[in-house]
Amino acid sequence: TAHTQGSDRSSSTTLHPDTMIRYRVQSLLGRSLLALSFLSPILISTVLAGGVDRKINILNESGHRVQIYWIHPNTGEEVLQTTPHLFNGASFSLNSFVDHSFEVRELPSTKTGECGGIAAETEDEKACRVGYFTVNENDEQTVHINRGMVVEHSDNKSKAHDSAEVLLSECQRRALSEVGKSGQVSSVVAKDTISELVACVESNVAKELEKASEEITFQARIRTKMADLLENYTCADDELNSTEPHEERIWVSNGVQRKVQVLHDRPSSKIHLIQDFITEEECQAMEETAAPILHKATVADGKGGSKLSESRKAMQAGIKVPWDKEAEGNGIATVSRKVYTYVNHVLGLDIHEDGQEDLMSIQYTGRGDDDEEPDRYMPHCDGDCTGQQFKPGNRMATVVIYCTVPTRGGATNFRNSGLHIVPKKGSATFFSYIDPETMKMDSGFTEHSGCPVIEGEKKIVTQWVRLGVDKANPWDSFNTLGIKYSDAAKE
Repeated sequence: TAHTQGSDRSSSTTLHPDTMIRYRVQSLLGRSLLALSFLSPILISTVLAGGVDRKINILNESGHRVQIYWIHPNTGEEVLQTTPHLFNGASFSLNSFVDHSFEVRELPSTKTGECGGIAAETEDEKACRVGYFTVNENDEQTVHINRGMVVEHSDNKSKAHDSAEVLLSECQRRALSEVGKSGQVSSVVAKDTISELVACVESNVAKELEKASEEITFQARIRTKMADLLENYTCADDELNSTEPHEERIWVSNGVQRKVQVLHDRPSSKIHLIQDFITEEECQAMEETAAPILHKATVADGKGGSKLSESRKAMQAGIKVPWDKEAEGNGIATVSRKVYTYVNHVLGLDIHEDGQEDLMSIQYTGRGDDDEEPDRYMPHCDGDCTGQQFKPGNRMATVVIYCTVPTRGGATNFRNSGLHIVPKKGSATFFSYIDPETMKMDSGFTEHSGCPVIEGEKKIVTQWVRLGVDKANPWDSFNTLGIKYSDAAKE
């Protein structure tokens, strides 16, 4: 939707295509089909506008009133966004989509009925001018409508480039000044000048990075505080649906197509929801194998071992994967193979099953609203989520597969990412917490929790995936701090 910001001089606007439909349809109910046909191009635009949305801030500094029109991507039809115009000096904000274009039209003076102002003499100078801009994929987009209807479109990247140019220009000025003082450029002067230039750039860059780091830290602190406050509210809302994905993909494996919803996609943190990941037969194989060995779930104790904890209430059983029966279609082996195939599909790290942790069958039971200590798993990270460099042998991805879902409760929350996933039978949640390019770990976006199960049962299969393990160095040769027991013993 488009809306106004700023002073009283800011103009109000109509709604951008998708939201425009809702309000106009409400006002047109009961009118003729002829009136409703006005909406047809906008209805089509809703389908076309399924891409990445971006917020655009517009400032009119042209000296004249202007109108903003959205241009239909297919038909070229223009839809007015301002109601009816944007005054000179007024600001205006709207949400649109990447690659959508807009036209800016200059309006005639209310006094002269002409454009171009009092200095205009020829017919060409008096003609009303137009400008254009197109939404790009960058953030912090601002459109300045300058005098002469010159439209200047800036964003976070162009602003950073401009800032760098200012920084380098000042350093260059200093360097040239030093050369001018010497009167001649000897090798010694050249070296000193270069050193001065480098020192200037390093100093200014360090200052800019320090400012940026402070801002990032401040915003991260606010984000985590808000996430902490919202955790119990999201878990308590039984009617809260899963977060809408920002992208949908198709994953094809062994000739089978599965829909993948991308909920979060950053270099060091990815969260996907995969539909129809596990079959009823595979779930049954896991449940039957786990039944006789279920025990109370434990958590890492921070000293390299594990312990019982009130933060995690559930029953669990580790299931060894019978890889020798994979060719026979063993259900446990087939579901485990899908896990590694998908992890490699996303991260490209050539992960193998050798040395990996067992599949884990985890079961939560609901005991009603009066249960003071319901089965749940408090917010935690499966691996390191402090943004540090990856340690060989550690976890770096997780796949949680839903076999049985409760009638109430049991959602999975990624509170720092603002994601809420209501479990769906047969689906799986994949999340990775490593950047495969830099090998840096996630900085908290994959911290997650299992909301309390109130009614029914929640039965899941979890695979924690490690990097740097093999037959000679299996997962259990490392403690929960990521240190090999043999190395720890030497110390």
